[in-house]
Amino acid sequence: MEVFLVILGVLSFLLIAVFIMAYICFRIAFYVPRRNSEKVEVPGLPEGEVYGAFREAIHRWAEETRAMPHEEFSITSFDGLKLYGNYYEYEKGAPIELMFHGYRGSAERDLAGGVQRCFQLKRSALVVDQRCAGKSEGRVITFGVREHRDCLSWIDFMIKHFGDDVKILIAGISMGASTVLIAAGQPLPKNVIGALADCGYNSARDIIQTVIKQLKLPVTLGYFFVKLGAKVYGGFDPEEFSPEEALKTCTVPVIFFHGEEDDFVPCEMSRVNFNACPTRKQLITIPGAGHGLSYPKDPKRYLKTLSDFFGDEGSYQEK
Repeated sequence: MEVFLVILGVLSFLLIAVFIMAYICFRIAFYVPRRNSEKVEVPGLPEGEVYGAFREAIHRWAEETRAMPHEEFSITSFDGLKLYGNYYEYEKGAPIELMFHGYRGSAERDLAGGVQRCFQLKRSALVVDQRCAGKSEGRVITFGVREHRDCLSWIDFMIKHFGDDVKILIAGISMGASTVLIAAGQPLPKNVIGALADCGYNSARDIIQTVIKQLKLPVTLGYFFVKLGAKVYGGFDPEEFSPEEALKTCTVPVIFFHGEEDDFVPCEMSRVNFNACPTRKQLITIPGAGHGLSYPKDPKRYLKTLSDFFGDEGSYQEK
């Protein structure tokens, strides 16, 4: 009897330890604490030489965007969260680019220059705060599992607000790119004419395992605790959806961008997504560009490639 109690005690201790470790991993990977939604003076950038050359330009773009006329929109997500976005109109009737920022990022930082880029292509822009970021509500990041449904909700809102003839391009960077790629694999209204994915990962599993490896931690064991934490404390399975799998049923043209010096989301992940996509597509890798820096590194090539890829379909034409 005493041996049984000892064994039971050990097993109970191990079980508690497993769930404590899973909770710690959940907090690190997915949880966002209560935050101040007010805008900071300038958007912060990660440390490192690769970002240093672009700090001034990104700050300038952010200040320019703040000064531009815009309208704030909000929607309610499928699970009851209030989500916010800012709409910048190039001209009535112009195609609208629906833009999503990255993991633990902000629209101002991750999408800096995005509104200006849209205007150069004669498009309007709806730049949204992803759940858990900016003014939008939420405490759990799900690597696109729930976020792609937010993308679909924004598309529905845009059609109702701007009319049945509105043309929409869905665009995102990093996790935002993966969000729109998952959405692109779902049934979409005819209004969605294409997708832009900049430095997106091919699955939550692969990017999480990549980060664990970069931290020199045991990959298999580490991912077990992260996935368990997502399921138990976040209420979602990070493997329920992935860009790579979703793209197999994609029906819209997709253009992929990725910096060749990206040391966070490997460039190879965009190649995996590109190969999975059955529709008209193009992959552009930018030499010397780090994570999320393809446009700041080579804006002329970025603009020209976008213009050539979407042609008249993705730009405003005078009636």
